[in-house]
Amino acid sequence: MEFPRRVSRLARLTSCAFLAAAALPAQAPKALPKPEPRHAGIESVLVVANRKSDVSGRIARYYALRRGIAAERLCWIDTKEEESITRAVYEAEVEKPIRACLASRGLVEKVLYIVLTKGVPLRVLGAGTGTQAEGASADSELTLLYSRIHGKATPLAGPLANPFFGHTQTPFTHPSFPMYLVTRLDAYDFTGVKGLIDRALQAERISNDRGKIYLDMKDGTDEPGESWLRDAAILLPAGRSVLEQTPAVLYGQPDALGYASWGSNDAHHKERRPNFHWLPGALATEYVSTDGRSFLRPPATWRIGTWANTTDWYLGSPQSMSADLIEDGATGVSGHVNEPYLPYTPHPDLLFPPYLAGRNLAEAFYVSMPALSWMNVIIGDPLCHLRR
Repeated sequence: MEFPRRVSRLARLTSCAFLAAAALPAQAPKALPKPEPRHAGIESVLVVANRKSDVSGRIARYYALRRGIAAERLCWIDTKEEESITRAVYEAEVEKPIRACLASRGLVEKVLYIVLTKGVPLRVLGAGTGTQAEGASADSELTLLYSRIHGKATPLAGPLANPFFGHTQTPFTHPSFPMYLVTRLDAYDFTGVKGLIDRALQAERISNDRGKIYLDMKDGTDEPGESWLRDAAILLPAGRSVLEQTPAVLYGQPDALGYASWGSNDAHHKERRPNFHWLPGALATEYVSTDGRSFLRPPATWRIGTWANTTDWYLGSPQSMSADLIEDGATGVSGHVNEPYLPYTPHPDLLFPPYLAGRNLAEAFYVSMPALSWMNVIIGDPLCHLRR
């Protein structure tokens, strides 16, 4: 099947950076999922490492060792150790060799999850603006590789509909869903990534009836984004969520298994990290336009700021960073390399209930995201799941 362009038109696109919302592009199931998922294991994973990046190789080898992944499931590419690359470089040095790995090893159908490592490019540059932008995260662009291998056309401009979005009770398989679920093992440094991998394995000892999901609204309205946080609290099992509906910001909470908020788009949010006590396997997502813009460590003195004051910016933005949530102790985190627009960010009401019901990290995040070939990145071990 060809990936359809999104058919609904947003009457007015407004940026997450300015805290406004647009109409949802699609309706998703809102019932509490009760799947009996068949967890794909290491036979469904392809790990991608960059030979020109020492840290990429170290991460790939460590992850393969911890998960027991065979050498044939490691795919080595040769490209510059840069976070941003052109479309031509992406196609020739990232997508083409990964495609060759899959095809030559007979893994096109067997692999469900592609795991990128720090040192593999993060962002594909492109022309266009708004929802006609041709740029995307390399990760989200790679989700389309399955469809491209099968000869399907995938346009460059704008977000494309995610066929897995909202299918909370359907097993993720090929060819039912013609895409790969792509995640990234990344953080500020190797130590951070190693900790993330270790926590993912420890999560399998965490019962899914332990821990809290913290949902931090900015002012308790019914606008999109706010309503998804409230819906998540409704759909989660009784006693499993903490919903903050006032301007107060949640900091320093115990036994966090999940966290969703507006991040630095909440005017009351001043700290880079929530300083939670995180349980292994905890997932986190924020409605922030540029939180995945880089995984290079900011100066220790940097603080989140405002768009009005350029001295507050780090790498072109004053906004909070996904990597800070990883360093705080989260195991899986979403981010955006550029403006995604609010409707295309992960929906907490579709993220946390499936995860607690048995979905793994990759499936829980992708079932909550409406778009592919867009600005989203997912950080974490795709196989991470809670004890069943």
